[in-house]
Amino acid sequence: MIHIDIYVFQLINGLAGKWIWLDTFGIFFAEYFEYILVFCLLLFLLKNFKKYWQMIWQAIFAGIISRVVFTEIIRLLLPRPRPFVENQISQLINHASTPAFPSGHAAFYFAIATVICFYNKKAGFLFFLASFLICLGRVFCGIHWPLDILAGAIVGIFSGWLVIHFYRKR
Repeated sequence: MIHIDIYVFQLINGLAGKWIWLDTFGIFFAEYFEYILVFCLLLFLLKNFKKYWQMIWQAIFAGIISRVVFTEIIRLLLPRPRPFVENQISQLINHASTPAFPSGHAAFYFAIATVICFYNKKAGFLFFLASFLICLGRVFCGIHWPLDILAGAIVGIFSGWLVIHFYRKR
């Protein structure tokens, strides 16, 4: 599994540093697109506060649970260095050399997308697509392995499902 992870990383990150336009897109998705995604989340409140406030609250709660609780516990148990720590790679953005597994960004944004999907399938699909682009950008820029992203996405989807399940039982 680790060999596939390295291979896929090299395929994606190997494109970094070749074309300025591609590097610009990669950096945009890795660092800045998340702010647009959060803004889009808040647009639901402007559209219809009464209808969507519970969805927004649950999405943010799921994101926080996945990022602050589950991701940090896993990082304590299974610390994995980021790609730039032990390898000569194309690193397009600076990042602290904190443990990489699982990806906190993937966990957070996939948790939000999961909750949104339970309420609105079309918007949920767009949030999943946006989450994927954010995560792809982070591999492209050299700060995550693909397996970090996959594990973070699983943690996020589980967290979103858990919050929805808990809320519906209540």
